[in-house]
Amino acid sequence: MSSQIHRSAARAARSLLSASKNTSYALPGGGALAATAAVALRGKVPYLAAFGRAESGNASRAWLASFLAVPAAVYMLQDQEAHAAEMERTFIAIKPDGVQRGLIAEIIARFERKGFKLVGIKILVPSKEFAEKHYHDLKERPFFNGLCEFLSSGPVIAMVWEGEGVIKYGRKLIGATDPQKSEPGTIRGDLAVVVGRNIIHGSDGPETAKDEINLWFKPEELVNYTHNAEKWIYGEN
Repeated sequence: MSSQIHRSAARAARSLLSASKNTSYALPGGGALAATAAVALRGKVPYLAAFGRAESGNASRAWLASFLAVPAAVYMLQDQEAHAAEMERTFIAIKPDGVQRGLIAEIIARFERKGFKLVGIKILVPSKEFAEKHYHDLKERPFFNGLCEFLSSGPVIAMVWEGEGVIKYGRKLIGATDPQKSEPGTIRGDLAVVVGRNIIHGSDGPETAKDEINLWFKPEELVNYTHNAEKWIYGEN
């Protein structure tokens, strides 16, 4: 329900922004809108808030304040929506075996067909030191060294996927760590045979996803956008 409200708010914001860009006159209730915007923007755009308070007694200047406040208030709403209502994100990596076997397109297609949105992708050969940071929670395990050597043995496709429930369901798409225990239809169940070559990694929880995304990606390497198919994936019911 909350995600539907956020999407509705985003549509309202875009409509208001469009109106403010194409309208050369004050909207009805301009004075009230200016006051509301001034309160909302206080601390973020101090001069606008002060302007709205100082000129509230003058009709023409109040109109100007409301006119200036409309796009600013809408921009703030969009910015809040982008951060507060941001959909869940997860980190997914195609390991060197998956890359060498030519499974990149197959794996990406499975996430796309589900309806998840790709918001970050790059190819790199991680150093062993970097691999150790990625697998830091397994450093006491006897297979830790071999795990790190393998991850750093060739190109890795690092990705960030976005969508409702993408962390939990992403793990379902991937399948069990041991491919022989993975269900048919999962990536590992269909495409891998042994645990040492299970072709893909996926974050196992919200905190892990956050840490792994921050490790592999800089903020500017991730994009925010609305996919044209989202209305057909999430709907409004």
